[in-house]
Amino acid sequence: MELSYGEKLTLIKLGDAKRLKFEELVQKTGLDQVAVMRAVLGLKSRGLADLHEKSEKVVVITETGRSYAEVGLPEWRALRLLHEREKATLDDLKEVLSDEELKPIIGLLRKEGWASVRKENGKLVLEITEKGLNATERPIDRALKLLAERGTVPVKEIEKLVPVKELKRRKIGEEETVTERKVEIAPAGEELVRKGIELKEDVSILTPELIRSGKWREVEFRRFDIKAPVRRIYPGKKQPYRAFLDKIRRRLIEMGFIEMTVESMIETQFWNFDALFQPQNHPAREWTDTYRLRYPKSGGLPSENLVERVQTAHERGLAGSRGWGYVWSPDRAMLLMPRAHGTALDARQLAKGVEIPGKYFTIQRVFRPDVLDRTHLIEFNQVDGFVVGEDLNFKNLLGILKRFAVEIAGAKKVKFLPDYYPFTEPSVQMSAYHPELGWVEFGGAGIFREEMTKALGIDVPVIAWGIGIDRLAMFKLGIDDIRYLFSYDLRWLREAKLVW
Repeated sequence: MELSYGEKLTLIKLGDAKRLKFEELVQKTGLDQVAVMRAVLGLKSRGLADLHEKSEKVVVITETGRSYAEVGLPEWRALRLLHEREKATLDDLKEVLSDEELKPIIGLLRKEGWASVRKENGKLVLEITEKGLNATERPIDRALKLLAERGTVPVKEIEKLVPVKELKRRKIGEEETVTERKVEIAPAGEELVRKGIELKEDVSILTPELIRSGKWREVEFRRFDIKAPVRRIYPGKKQPYRAFLDKIRRRLIEMGFIEMTVESMIETQFWNFDALFQPQNHPAREWTDTYRLRYPKSGGLPSENLVERVQTAHERGLAGSRGWGYVWSPDRAMLLMPRAHGTALDARQLAKGVEIPGKYFTIQRVFRPDVLDRTHLIEFNQVDGFVVGEDLNFKNLLGILKRFAVEIAGAKKVKFLPDYYPFTEPSVQMSAYHPELGWVEFGGAGIFREEMTKALGIDVPVIAWGIGIDRLAMFKLGIDDIRYLFSYDLRWLREAKLVW
């Protein structure tokens, strides 16, 4: 039977005493606790030793409890002062009590009947009563004395005197669970010890020094049991959702997309709506569907030529369109707001200039008023993008969206439904099937309208999409509540797998 150095040493020490407390075994072997526990579990798996564990709830004295044991509980300190002076004001009691102790102790003295409380000349005065003069030791005093003597006392023993919740309320003691471990040598282990065990130093790493010196002939190389329980270690890692976003970004760049970036999350309504051919009287621009900035209220507009083309598209139309038929307001277009969708960056990039053919994307935080629930947030991340080229059509768009959902998000079922957006025609909504939530909408897409693209200086088709990447992450990370993506739950943060 092959045993490690730690297992052999532990077995030899157990052979002398038959049964030892775990702490005694640690002391006798001279090994650290983790090494001894590993050795004991290894011996147990081979039937050479047994580990007996017994858990018990105990009360442990606190620092406050130790202080009370030395100077006395606050009520006794107050009572001693009253004993000396017969009556005392609150200022007098501050000589022996802290501000934190003062208020509850007045109520306690009155409840015990040790002092009467009244007002004299506008001041609160306490006067000792007959019962206070003859006050004797109570159960809580005996519990404090017991804790001070022993430090740790079983809950069952303490509760014969006073409820544990009372000690916790007064910060005298805290409830804990302690586990007593005893290790006992098994008959097979005793037999092995009787036959004699040769102790040889064992090593886990074959170093150059061992080879040069020839000492490798004198040592035993440790064998590792990969199934043996060990202390769990949680290494530092990137937040799971952050890691997911970074991988989405990398995958899109690998597919040839160019990333669009912007420093601010605040946008003018011009880029958020007007440049996208969304009329200024559209209900989605009202306060119920978007946020507005209170201060500063307005920003600036881009070049006059661009503003004039967008105004013309809205009032009279472009590319054969009649427009929306209203008087366009530059003041309304200058209003500032937290970005409502990443499509605003599409408009900025198209106006700035693009490669044709070209592919662009952005991952942006956006803001919309909504009711928080398992599938909705008021601020969330969105992946927006577009492809520009001469021969693009609606079928190309559906292919990109399906690839996104299946290959990147891991959705098993995808379906497309007709939809409407002011800046795309035709338009489509994409939903994917979640095993817990059913069909979940997570993206809208379409072909940008010519009234929009021509105003921005683009004369070829542009297919575009906006996808709620938070909902896609729910699929990939295996969660059924979108709020968990931003959770502080350490258990989830530690155990969530890094996925792709």
